[in-house]
Amino acid sequence: MKSGNILKWLLLGLSGLVMIAAAWFAFPSEEPTVREAAPHVEAPHINHPPVEPVVHREGNTVHIEMTAQRTDIEISEGVTYNAWTFNGTAPGPVLRVKQGDQLEFTLNNLDPDMPHSMDFHAVHAAPSQKFVEVMPDEQGTFTYPADTPGVFMYHCGASPVLLHVANGMYGMIIVEPKDGYPTDAEIDQEYTIVQSEWYAENDMDAFQQGDPEHVVFNGDDHTLKEHPILAKVGDKVRLYVVNAGPNHVSSFHVVGTTFDHVYLDGNPKNELYGMQTVLLPAGGGAVVEFTVTEEGDYPILTHQLNDAYLGATAILRVTRDGLDNGAPAMNH
Repeated sequence: MKSGNILKWLLLGLSGLVMIAAAWFAFPSEEPTVREAAPHVEAPHINHPPVEPVVHREGNTVHIEMTAQRTDIEISEGVTYNAWTFNGTAPGPVLRVKQGDQLEFTLNNLDPDMPHSMDFHAVHAAPSQKFVEVMPDEQGTFTYPADTPGVFMYHCGASPVLLHVANGMYGMIIVEPKDGYPTDAEIDQEYTIVQSEWYAENDMDAFQQGDPEHVVFNGDDHTLKEHPILAKVGDKVRLYVVNAGPNHVSSFHVVGTTFDHVYLDGNPKNELYGMQTVLLPAGGGAVVEFTVTEEGDYPILTHQLNDAYLGATAILRVTRDGLDNGAPAMNH
């Protein structure tokens, strides 16, 4: 090859190398740029003091005013949860109305960061009109008829509902039957019990995928054992029971007796007899009645025993005079 041609090819090769080098420096490397992670910023801790509900009757209209608020509550001894609540407790206040009442309900939202709402299982209403969200620092008023007798759950219905219920926004509303229950004259004592679950605090992954850390009656795993509910020998006891969930069923059981009468969802038309255990779905309830014939402690629990082990137990203490004798509660 002539020397001129050799020089020509050398120059072309050098030009190609220059173009490759230019392309290399013109485009960024495929390796990602390492940046310092942004610091995690916790939401401000809010602990509103509990606000008392306002309930008053005018004829057949019951005016109810409740408050959505964030409040620290003790769910187990020494364990505090910054809960989303109605009126500073979980469960919220027990509401009691009569079949045929008109409810005029007002929700005040003290939560500065989150909309909340009210979903009453006990009423007939268009959710898109009557269960709508109340924005932070605002209030909303809604009316509904309470035409169906029974014992019902209420809860926040803001999206995602699981987040609001698992964080503590639920409770019980009793709609007394217009003509009462057939057994009303026989009842000596009555109490309310709401079963629910606590997971890792405000953790949506735990609410969806995890196991509860505590399963409780009336908000915590110890009060109804340290301070038993009471009856005297021979009493007929009525329990209004709701399973708030949000995820587990309740196999409701009282050790040492059988249920004389069970009204599923508390409706007097749904009557069963002689039952040992009542299955309550999440969002379901019942009225159960039984007679205690001997002195002693009667454990109340869910027969989903893994959940009972996590705290869903209570004690009914039966004495001759119906008073607490101060003895250590039975461990079950």
